[in-house]
Amino acid sequence: MTSTRTTSSPGRAVAGHLGVALLAAVSWFAWMGWDTQYQTDPATGAVTGPYEAWQVVGCAVCLVVVTVLAARVLGAWRAAATVALAFTVAWSLTQASTDESGLWLVGAALVLVGTGVGAAVVALVTVAVGRRRAARVPA
Repeated sequence: MTSTRTTSSPGRAVAGHLGVALLAAVSWFAWMGWDTQYQTDPATGAVTGPYEAWQVVGCAVCLVVVTVLAARVLGAWRAAATVALAFTVAWSLTQASTDESGLWLVGAALVLVGTGVGAAVVALVTVAVGRRRAARVPA
C-alpha cells in the first residue's frame, strides 16, 4: 500500500512536518515529560511510576489524533516517521538529562520503535479509510 502526500508545495510540506513534530513533542511534555516522581506503597514498599495510567492514556490519545491528522496531510509513512522521531527526541531531552546509567539511549531506541510501529499502524489505517471513503463517493 502506498500513500500519497496531499501537500502541494515543498514549503507546505516542511510546515506540515514542523507542525506535526511540534504537536508530537508537546504530547510528551504536556502529559508525561513533567512527571519525575515515583510513588512508594507504604504497605508493600512497591515502587511505581513515575507515570500514572491516565497520563499514558492521555498521551496515547493525543498521539493518535496527531497521527491521524498528519497522515491526511503528509501521507502515512511521512506522518509515522515524523511523529515517532519528534516524540523520541522530546522523550530523550528529559531522559538524557536525568539518567546516570547511560541507558537512556536504549530507552530512546525502544521509544522510537514502539512509537514508530504504533504511528505507522494508525497512519496506514487512516489512509486506507480515506481511500475507501473516496472510492465510495460517486463521480
